[in-house]
Amino acid sequence: MERILFLTFRDQQVLLADCSDCSPEELAAVIDDVPKHVTVHPHGSVLLLADFSRSIFTKETVEHLKVAAVFDRPHVKKSAWVLTQNLPKTLYESVGTFSGREIPIFETREAALEYLVAE
Repeated sequence: MERILFLTFRDQQVLLADCSDCSPEELAAVIDDVPKHVTVHPHGSVLLLADFSRSIFTKETVEHLKVAAVFDRPHVKKSAWVLTQNLPKTLYESVGTFSGREIPIFETREAALEYLVAE
């Protein structure tokens, strides 16, 4: 199953990083792969949705997330995460602080997609 792919929502392209239901090892692998898909696009052009539903985070996977968020930053126009209370608030905040990005959290993909395509 391809976990990183573009989908069309309301006539806009959104890059989905489907990190749902991942073990820490699977999660780190997907996170590490995201920048390869994002950085080939022009600065400020990518709408990025990461769905972390039911995945298991460790401090190590959060470190992978921090690095990916920094690499992606120039190319991302807007991003959103789907979380299911599986990432402690302090670890979530550490990603934002480290990367200098505010990434809003949503309970569903639909809500996150609506946010991403809203002007």
